[in-house]
Amino acid sequence: MRDCPRLALLCALLPWLQHTAAPRRPAQPLPSRNPRDLARGFDFDRVYSGVVSLTKENTYSFNYTSQPGQVNAVRVYVNSSSENLDYPVLVMVHQQKGVLSWQVPLLFQGLYQRSYKYQEVSRTLCPSEATNETGPLEQLVIVDVTSMAPLGAQYKLLVTKITHFQLQTNVAFHFTASPSQPQYFLYKFPDDVDSVIIKVRSEMAYPCSVVSVQNIMCPVHDLDHNVEFNGVYQSMTKKAAITLQFTPPWIFSPFAILSCYHKLFYLMQKKDFPSEQFFVVFVIRPEDYTCGGSFFIQEKENQTWNLHRTKNLKVTIVPSTKGSVDMKPILISLIIFLFFYFGFVLLILVHCIRFKRKSIDGSFGSSDGSGNTAVSHPIAAGTPEGSNYGAIEESSSSPGRQMSSSNGGQTFQSDTDSSVEESDFDTLPDIESDKNIIRTKVFLFLSDLSRKDQRIISKKYKIYFWNIVTISVFYALPVIQLVITYQKAGLSRWGNMKLLFSLLILQVANVTGNQDICYYNFLCAHPLGTLSAFNNIFSNLGYMLLGFLFLLIVLHRDILHHRALEAKDSFAMEYGIPKHFGVFYAMGIALIMQGVFSACYHVCPNYYNFQFGSFRVPSDTSFMYMIAGLCMLKLYQSRHPDINASAYAAYASFAVVIMLTVLGVVSGEHNMWFWVIFSAIHILATLALSTQIYYMGRFKIDLGLFRRALMVFYMDFAQQCGRPLYKDRMVLLIVGNLINGSFALCGLIFRPRDFASYMLGIFICNLLLYLTFYIIMKLRSSEKLLPTPLLCIVATVVMWVASLYFFFQNPSSWEDTPAESRERNRECILLDFFDDHDIWHFLSATALFFSFLVLLTLDDDLDVVHRNQIRVF
Repeated sequence: MRDCPRLALLCALLPWLQHTAAPRRPAQPLPSRNPRDLARGFDFDRVYSGVVSLTKENTYSFNYTSQPGQVNAVRVYVNSSSENLDYPVLVMVHQQKGVLSWQVPLLFQGLYQRSYKYQEVSRTLCPSEATNETGPLEQLVIVDVTSMAPLGAQYKLLVTKITHFQLQTNVAFHFTASPSQPQYFLYKFPDDVDSVIIKVRSEMAYPCSVVSVQNIMCPVHDLDHNVEFNGVYQSMTKKAAITLQFTPPWIFSPFAILSCYHKLFYLMQKKDFPSEQFFVVFVIRPEDYTCGGSFFIQEKENQTWNLHRTKNLKVTIVPSTKGSVDMKPILISLIIFLFFYFGFVLLILVHCIRFKRKSIDGSFGSSDGSGNTAVSHPIAAGTPEGSNYGAIEESSSSPGRQMSSSNGGQTFQSDTDSSVEESDFDTLPDIESDKNIIRTKVFLFLSDLSRKDQRIISKKYKIYFWNIVTISVFYALPVIQLVITYQKAGLSRWGNMKLLFSLLILQVANVTGNQDICYYNFLCAHPLGTLSAFNNIFSNLGYMLLGFLFLLIVLHRDILHHRALEAKDSFAMEYGIPKHFGVFYAMGIALIMQGVFSACYHVCPNYYNFQFGSFRVPSDTSFMYMIAGLCMLKLYQSRHPDINASAYAAYASFAVVIMLTVLGVVSGEHNMWFWVIFSAIHILATLALSTQIYYMGRFKIDLGLFRRALMVFYMDFAQQCGRPLYKDRMVLLIVGNLINGSFALCGLIFRPRDFASYMLGIFICNLLLYLTFYIIMKLRSSEKLLPTPLLCIVATVVMWVASLYFFFQNPSSWEDTPAESRERNRECILLDFFDDHDIWHFLSATALFFSFLVLLTLDDDLDVVHRNQIRVF
């Protein structure tokens, strides 16, 4: 009986011993989870709720069939009520070609360490397209939802098929996006379309958004922190436009082996997309500062912004103008400007025919035996009594112009004599004492202020021409360097920039794809070669063509005058306004360079190249200052040839003006002290210039200035009972000082943001004031306006009024953010190629050309009037 317990224990262990002694078979694998079986339980367009935690995760599988020629896209929505950033809900989506993952709440970083949590996130999955070779494809999407939360996190999941994923040509599509719910769509180039413009509109300016064009590749960069990694992009408030164009290779002349060019900046080619299709991506920024919104937010704590950052958008893709069509407006513009040249040639032919006829008839007068032409005009035969009051007799009025008859055969020297130096001024011993007396007379005549040797004066004024040529060269080199730098640094397509130069083969690749660098009118920007907005550059051709034409006109007059001097024509030497063409040549060069620098600026118009090295004062605006200044100097020179400013003083003054403009642009907007100092300088400079003009340069600025000013005030005002000695000049100067004082006061009060335009307005108003005064005084002096200057005046007024209208339309502005500037963008309004600013270029170039012609021909009526009868005012 004692063995019974042992026997029972042995019987109990026997099955276990048999199991361990038996040969061990391989373990059978656990049945795997079949996603297709899971997919049968999960449907599209159905909301699934669940809880995930550290020990629990959920997997959802969806499948669909993709047919050849049909692009199906799937969108996944995930919402979580959890706001715990330490334990977010993690979403991972598996597809055939990749994995996409995000967290909920989705976190976005802003300025000043601000962060924004979005608890509702939706993303579009990268689609896969079936082809005719593969046939229908079974697409599988697996969604894993996990979390490390120890107590679990709730979520809701919705997976839908996008019914309108592919954009159609000329069909507007409306949709909504937010920072956590970006959108992107597919576009395919039709067979007959090579160029398209993607136009995006929104009724609301904010929230700030980004429009991007990306190649077909997964994953798509559709979040705020990565949208700039691929393709090209623009920031947007209400408008955006991106041009995509295909153009075949083109050979630039004169380089016969210059390589095929690449479209830069926002210009991408159809061949850049291997499948001739691309994604258009729309991203909403978490903050608005990049679009011009506020940098600061009143709320101190982080909040969920998805409901407040929703934006309704409309996208339309329209065919763009093809390259072959662009030649029509280009040729029309060239033909219009060539008509000016045709008119010039026609006038020369008419002049030559009339000259030959009058030469045959002998109507120009007869020779007096000494080589001088006899005076035959009735005005020269006699003068009204008292009209030569204060004038110097002819024998002493032009001591440096004695002819061979009085100098024993001395030959006349032309004004190109290289031995003439500016130090040869005032060679007569009595000229210094004479001018102190002559220039203070009540009534001055031109003979009183044209007493210096004309050869010396002509050479003095030709320094204006050579100085502006030198300035243009030094100005142009940094500008061109800056333009090339921006083309290399800011105008990009996909990858790294490479500049390859071999055997004159130039290939420029892009870098960043950032279209916010350059301020174009994107709705009317026609690219050509490496130029992103060729129409804005080509429209500056008017400045160059008309500037060169003006140089030809001046050269023609200079040659005729030179021939008359060589022929010892008394009309050329003693009658009319002294012909000095140096300032006119400088004006022509300035007009040409205005076009050159304006074209350089419009290669990439922006805040920084508005002036090379000087931020926002463009080189073309600097030349506008010089053009206005040269016009005023030329008007003053006409009646004051002996006392006009030298080229060195004039250009030094322009340099000071440009320096002040740079300081005003950089720091003047918010700096009250700058405006106080500038206004004081402006008023003091106006008073000093007025004094010099009133006293014909005989009022010196030295230690005795205040004593002389007191004496002048006593003599001219106290003794004259408030009646100035020089009434006409005083009226001009009073009005001029009032206008300039008003400018200084307005600047001090309002502090205009565009200081460069403010300064240009001062120049233009002073020029118009002086020109108006000159014409009024000319008519008061019984002088005439011939048909040619009268016609030029009318044309100038019409052109300036029309050009200013288009100037203020302003289809883009670098003073705003790029997104705000695009709100100004407009469609092309002329020949489907030129916008408002292009028309401003054409009209302003024509207006400047006619303005120059006014100055050139204004005193043609005086060519037969002796200089001792021409009033100085």
